[in-house]
Amino acid sequence: MEIKDVTKEYPNEELSILWKPKMCIHSEKCWRGLPDVFRYGKKPWIDPKGAESKQIMKQIDLCPSGALSYKLKNEKNKESGSVSTKISITKNGPILLKGDVEINLPNGETRKESNLALCRCGSSNNKPFCDGSHTKIDFKAD
Repeated sequence: MEIKDVTKEYPNEELSILWKPKMCIHSEKCWRGLPDVFRYGKKPWIDPKGAESKQIMKQIDLCPSGALSYKLKNEKNKESGSVSTKISITKNGPILLKGDVEINLPNGETRKESNLALCRCGSSNNKPFCDGSHTKIDFKAD
């Protein structure tokens, strides 16, 4: 089943939580860290009124794939504010990029992101992005 390339928006009085399902690698950081907002197994799974906006922003900043982001009312999407990009190789998982990233895809599309998780196991159905398949195949890196 292919996941559509959409962005879902969940607003409260101060901000909107943005979720890109296709970018999600299911790291579980969101719902384990703030379960009153990111409600595993419930629909809608995001309740933007489940915590204070500062707590929500702090939790979203921990999202490794960039599937979650936010925009404050009357502002554009949250940017990293960083001039450099940090690249982390996770143990038996994806390559994480944090910072300002522009990626040019083979189909000619250019995307600008502040967080990305790139597949390194080769099993993702959303290449070059990680979709969490490394956990299903028990990927082990050398």
